[in-house]
Amino acid sequence: MSFQAYLDKAEEKTGLTPQQIVDRAHEKGFGPDTKAGEILAWLADDLGLGRGHGMALVHVIKNGAEISDRHVGTSGSHRDESTQLRLDGVAARSSQV
Repeated sequence: MSFQAYLDKAEEKTGLTPQQIVDRAHEKGFGPDTKAGEILAWLADDLGLGRGHGMALVHVIKNGAEISDRHVGTSGSHRDESTQLRLDGVAARSSQV
């Protein structure tokens, strides 16, 4: 599953866009120096998310929406189309077609 797909699935599960989740995390004081386990616990307790979806969100909460180009343009199951993740939600992308 691509990095973006994890974020999209988290949105489907919670009804919140990735950006809304990031904003809530920052309001709680989570940021670059927060341990991943603290964020994962919050995501599980408050939003019902498991480790896979949680780790994708941990990355954007701590580091922002840019990811490594390691899988961009590859043909594997973990490929992403861009190094810039979309946090604005699936509906925002659908309306831009």
